[in-house]
Amino acid sequence: MAILLAPFAGPAQKLAWQSEAQSKLPQQVQFLYPEQVTMPAGKPGTVELHFRVNEGLHINSHTPREKSLIPTQLLVEEPAGLKVVSVDFPSGTDYSPAFSPKDVLSVYTGEFVLRMHVIAQAGEHLMQAALRYQACDANSCYPPKKAPVAVDVVGR
Repeated sequence: MAILLAPFAGPAQKLAWQSEAQSKLPQQVQFLYPEQVTMPAGKPGTVELHFRVNEGLHINSHTPREKSLIPTQLLVEEPAGLKVVSVDFPSGTDYSPAFSPKDVLSVYTGEFVLRMHVIAQAGEHLMQAALRYQACDANSCYPPKKAPVAVDVVGR
């Protein structure tokens, strides 16, 4: 489980991971959906967060095989009334880069899903997060980035 929680900053403030430099660089991973989920108030629920890695790229899984590699993480701002209990990441796929065929990496490619386990109190709660990742192609790796995630969680 790779989840980092921070106190809710509110919509008028920048979130802890936002920066001007981050917003100007193109994303190599996109958050696809959901925009809103409804679940029973006060009871455990699951939000499936869907992502897509751009074609021709891979990102390290949440458990890379080398300590020097940057793991994929979900950074979450918990608003009042919403508790993130845990996040399940999928297993990575084995990948050997062309420049080092003996090395086997644990990566995500294409579409993948994180399962976020939450408890929402009654009402609407805007869960803001960022997927922190490092994308690579067959020849090189790019600087780490953070893809924005926002889901309106409604407890009823």
